[in-house]
Amino acid sequence: MRWISASKSFVIALPKPHQFTLMGACLLLSLALLIPATNSTTSHPLALDHLVDPELAALESPTFSLKQLRAPWAFDHVPEHETLLVPATGGAYQYIVRKGDTLSRIFENLQLPQKTMYQLLEADVNVLALDNLMPGHTLTFEKRDQELQRFELHFSLAHKVTYTRKDTGGFEFDEVQLEGDWRDELVQGEIINTFTGSGKKAGLSSWEAQTITEILKQRVDFRRDIQKGDKFEVLVSRQYVDGEATGNNRVEAVRINNRRHNYHAYLFEDNYFDEKGRNLEKAFQRYPFNGNYRKSSNFNPRRKHPVTGLIRPHNGTDFAMRIGTPVRSTGDGIVKRVVNHKYAGLYVEIQHGQSYKTRYLHLSKSYVRKGQRVKRGQKVALSGNSGRSTGAHLHFELHVNGRPVNPMTAKIPIAVSLTGKKKEAFQAQLKKYIAKIEQPTDKQLALNKSQTSESDRTL
Repeated sequence: MRWISASKSFVIALPKPHQFTLMGACLLLSLALLIPATNSTTSHPLALDHLVDPELAALESPTFSLKQLRAPWAFDHVPEHETLLVPATGGAYQYIVRKGDTLSRIFENLQLPQKTMYQLLEADVNVLALDNLMPGHTLTFEKRDQELQRFELHFSLAHKVTYTRKDTGGFEFDEVQLEGDWRDELVQGEIINTFTGSGKKAGLSSWEAQTITEILKQRVDFRRDIQKGDKFEVLVSRQYVDGEATGNNRVEAVRINNRRHNYHAYLFEDNYFDEKGRNLEKAFQRYPFNGNYRKSSNFNPRRKHPVTGLIRPHNGTDFAMRIGTPVRSTGDGIVKRVVNHKYAGLYVEIQHGQSYKTRYLHLSKSYVRKGQRVKRGQKVALSGNSGRSTGAHLHFELHVNGRPVNPMTAKIPIAVSLTGKKKEAFQAQLKKYIAKIEQPTDKQLALNKSQTSESDRTL
């Protein structure tokens, strides 16, 4: 009673506005306590957008329940409506990555030890696939004797990375990229408002339309030069595996016919050229720094660990340099990732057009952020000794069409224009592109046939 009396006196002593605020807060608290617990949102380590998988929910029936889909080694206390595991072949289980997921939270939810996750990250240091988890990616887990034996990350139907446990206790990875069936598809259209919008309406994907603007940005101002009524033709090659589109594609040829100018771009040896064989992409520089630094480790995709004997590919070139040395982008591009990795340390990844990607590892500081555009020679970071590193150095990688290559010997766009035999080969490829673009489409053939029939009847 004394406590109630004291509380009453305290409230009366407050100014009127404060009294109303306190009374409102008490009312909201009372209403919250009256709401049944079954209507509350369950606290869960996975930050998921949708706690119910529509496809799994549709499987609920008296003879087939979500409980049957749960792995026997998953958490017992995880509510069934939050279980996102489905059985795969060979006793494995699959998990679909959702928005808000992280690798550590997924492993925690599946009751896999943190030590196992670190073993995977250690094996992943030279592919860095696990840093690129996105909603929709599929993870496959295979466990035996309470220990993870195999782990797969499926980026698409044509691209996956498999991590397999070895007798030594660690993991080795194998990256598989299927060639699939590439089919040429011609997309034609007319500019209505913008090129991107008109291209998507004609059948281009957002990525394809963006790629074209990147290819031609040195020659075309898409806001001022492209006008309503301009025509465009795009030859796109799209990948299929077992008849299903994988989402992988490449722009092979572009022709935009303007009232005053024609803008052309043709893919040849991973670079784009105009109809005269002039390079449309700015030249790269071979080294990601100014000055001379000693190579301390070469590119070696089959390198073995000297102690464990496990395959530990070295997908780049190391340069010995003091901490704080400026690191420069080797070409124009867009920053795709800035990540602090347990083993790779602080690293930056830059996408250069459609075909090229570079990585800079073990940095001490980054000067760029994700999504930022950078120029060739621009300082993007400082070298360091972060992550698992035996000494101060820069690890530099170059990827062409998704695959790591030797950055010291790979063919990169350095020449301004093609000459000699290269130009002859380009002209031969150009003729093939033009033949594919200008061949009549099925719609045109049907229209011509209809017009011919109508003409015969008139005669």
